[in-house]
Amino acid sequence: MIDVHYWPTPNGWKVTIMLEECAMDYRIIPVDIGGGDQFKPEFLRLSPNNRMPAIVDHEPLGGGTPLTIFESGAILEYLAEKSGRFLPSSTVEKYRVLQWLHWQMGNLGPMMGNANHFKNYAKNLTDDPQQLEYGTKRFVGEVDRLCGVMDAQLSVNQYLAGGDYSIADMITWSWACLLGRLIDENVWESYPHVKRWVDEVGDRPAVQRGKAAGAELGDVKRTEEEEKERREILFNQTNDKVRAAREAAAKATAS
Repeated sequence: MIDVHYWPTPNGWKVTIMLEECAMDYRIIPVDIGGGDQFKPEFLRLSPNNRMPAIVDHEPLGGGTPLTIFESGAILEYLAEKSGRFLPSSTVEKYRVLQWLHWQMGNLGPMMGNANHFKNYAKNLTDDPQQLEYGTKRFVGEVDRLCGVMDAQLSVNQYLAGGDYSIADMITWSWACLLGRLIDENVWESYPHVKRWVDEVGDRPAVQRGKAAGAELGDVKRTEEEEKERREILFNQTNDKVRAAREAAAKATAS
């Protein structure tokens, strides 16, 4: 059994999609990122960067004590190795997949996250229109560039890494499927090959189940004051603010 410390977001979907594709047994442990669960000592012991998802595999590859992994890219690599699926064994094909997996982790995911922040959240955090204008233009522009990279790759390949469907597709699809929501539905006209791929991957039953996993968790109703606190938790963390939680987690681990 694999415990998935999770909230229904694009980063969370990556892991549940992979688990569904591999038909692995798992259970969801909710991490309410709007309520601050990611800063609780028990979660920081699993994910010291206070970000979900994280997993605990109680029957790890190679045996032994339960294995904890954080960072979605590392989790997908591990699950691919454990299952023997969705990551080729030959060196050339393997690294074709891994380079696109790391491309998502270092590029598309962070840029879409920042674009979403400036378009949909920052207006509640600052009264400076120049900050909003610059940030939105910068990150939406970078998303546009990255989508052009994807579209060119997918114009000559069915799947992102150039071979069969792989963890590179799973990890990237969970963000790419939201492009219409982030920008507008007309955006797909600019990326027809990305749209074809998004639709094909999205038709996979395991992808649909993985994206739907724990969907009800996101239906939390919050008051206006609670929503304000939520934004503070999500977007205004500093080293000073999380130091106490990290120290508590370290003490709990040592005891």
